[in-house]
Order: sequence, then structure tokens, then C-alpha cells
Amino acid sequence: MSHNSFGHLFRVTTFGESHGPALGCVIDGCPPLIPLQAADIQAELDRRRPGQSRFTTQRREPDEVKILSGVFVDERTGQQVTTGTPIALLIENVDQRSKDYSDIKDKYRPGHADYVYEAKYGVRDYRGGGRSSARETAARVAAGAVARKVLPGVTIRGALVQMGPHGIDRANWDWEEVRRNPFFCPDAKAAAFYETYLDGLRKEGSSIGAVIEVVAEGVPPGLGAPVYGKLDADLAAALMSINAVKGVEIGDGFAAAALRGEDNADEMRPGNQGGPVFLSNHAGGVLGGISTGQPLVCRFAVKPTSSILTPRLTVTRHNEATEIVTKGRHDPCVGIRAVPVGEAMVACVLADHYLRHRGQVGTGPAWPFEKS
Repeated sequence: MSHNSFGHLFRVTTFGESHGPALGCVIDGCPPLIPLQAADIQAELDRRRPGQSRFTTQRREPDEVKILSGVFVDERTGQQVTTGTPIALLIENVDQRSKDYSDIKDKYRPGHADYVYEAKYGVRDYRGGGRSSARETAARVAAGAVARKVLPGVTIRGALVQMGPHGIDRANWDWEEVRRNPFFCPDAKAAAFYETYLDGLRKEGSSIGAVIEVVAEGVPPGLGAPVYGKLDADLAAALMSINAVKGVEIGDGFAAAALRGEDNADEMRPGNQGGPVFLSNHAGGVLGGISTGQPLVCRFAVKPTSSILTPRLTVTRHNEATEIVTKGRHDPCVGIRAVPVGEAMVACVLADHYLRHRGQVGTGPAWPFEKS
């Protein structure tokens, strides 16, 4: 199976399966002398870890990360720092229950990747889906924690802004509230509603989708490149690569199609040394594939969890008609734990483009530009 790596200068390769002994990643291209402890990575993994509330899978995984390579204690400071060599991170699986899947080893789950994996490779890991399982995203979150260390002055935060057809009230947006409820929701009133709403779906043996918004602040202008190296194109590809994601938008996204030109254009006024002042941010912080210096805003849509208790029609791998019920421990809304995953993918893309920009133009020209 190819295509397990992404990025150019900051390059991440993930490995492992949902029910294998372990999963992890190798990060190549991280600059040297960046302080890095396992605790820095663990803090992000703990946000994604399953079993923290009744609204996520009850699989009990500590997701304890081990740094296998790429770090060394700098004798001058006594700090453990990156060396510039590949960083290998390992996360062991300790609570697999493969027997939960024995009844469906010859059946294809509707909405899942079972059929297409076997159609492509001639073999599939039916124990939780193997590489197609959302368990793989733990490695991405670990890589994202390292990527954040590469980005000076950049803050990346995500939030769940819609569950099923029910969106939040943006007038109630509070980033601190994201930490106070199990949904990563910035609207306390919406979070209270989601609790009752998801309890009902869970009892019915069903699931629901969600929309996640990720905002990166402090992104300098100039990241990205025209045409084939666009920052927003790489962000869209990274977010679309997350399990169960079916749509991505930058800034106003599809809503921009309903705007007039004078409403969509982000007007500018004279600014200070950092650049001009934008009066709006319909572009989501990217113009022509290059960052503007405004907050970078991405949203992605996560489909309902495909593994549900409601009986569904399907076929076996021998082309026999049958019915399927997927038992086991599954997220009734996989979009909840997608919040730290989305943040991680944005961090990895920004770290890659930051290094690419620095390698090509250094610090770049100073604002305001000189008159000719």
C-alpha cells in the first residue's frame, strides 16, 4: 500500500492498523534544536483519546506516545531537543477487541471502505478496518504536536460548529467553552442540546455527522505558492485525507457563490509594519494560494459513523445478499474527536509551507514596500 506520506520539507509517514500491535509515524525534515518532550505530544493525544465520555467510543486506549529517535539532550541547556534527523513516534494498541468483528469478516459494511480495499488489494483487515479506521489519526495528532513546535507565534484551534443539521449560534462563540464540554463546541447552549440529541441517537443505534472549523492565527503573509503549490489546496487535500471527511471549504467557501463581488472582496486600509489592515476575511486568510496574514479559516464536513447497530442491506465478498449489524465500540459522532485531528493536519501543512517559504525567500521583503 503506497501513499502513506504527505508534505515536502516537513514530511510525515504514518503506519499501523486499528487492531495491530501499534501505530505511529516518522517525521522527516523537522529542524534541529527545537525543544521536544513526549509530554508535548501527549497533551495533544489526550485531547483525541477515546473513552473520555459516553459520546465517543468506549475503547480504552491510553495512547501513550514514545519518542524512538530524532531527539537528544543538549548539554548546553539540559533540554531534550530535535536533532534534525527523522523523529519516530510509537503508540501501542492495548484495548483491541478483534472478536467483535468476526461476524462480519465476509460482509461489507455500507458506507465503509471494506469493498474498495478488497477490490484494490485483494485482501482487507476486517478488524476495525485496518488503515481505514479513524484509529490511524492518532499518528497524525502526534505529528501535528511536533509541527506546532516548528511554527513561531502561530495558534491553531478547532471547534465543532454543527452536529447533524444543528449549527451553533456564532454570537455565543467562546474559545474557552471548547475545553469545558465533551464536544469541543464553542457555544455552551448548543453543547447542552448536543448532549440530549446524541444520547437519543446512541440509544437508537444510529450515528450523525458534524462540521468542524479550524482557525490558525498568527500565520505570516507569504506562505504558499501560485498555481500548483497553493496553501489552500494543500490544506484542502490534508483535511480531505482524514477518515470520514466528505467536504472542505476555506473562508466563506460555498457561501461565497451567493455573494456579490463588492461583498466578497476583502477591502484593505493602510496598516503598520505587519501589512495592510483587512476590513473582512471572506477569503479565509488565503489569496491566490498565498497566506494574507489574516486568520486562516478552514471547515470540513464529517459523515456519520458507518459502523452502526441499525440493520443495513449489503453483500458478502462472495456476492451473496445479506444484512449487517456492526457490533463493537464506535463513536456515535466521529466528528467530535476529529477536532484535534483537523488541528493537527493544519499544523503539519503550515509547518511544511513555513519551511518551504523560508527555504526559497528567507524572511521575504519588508512591508511597506519601497516606492520605485
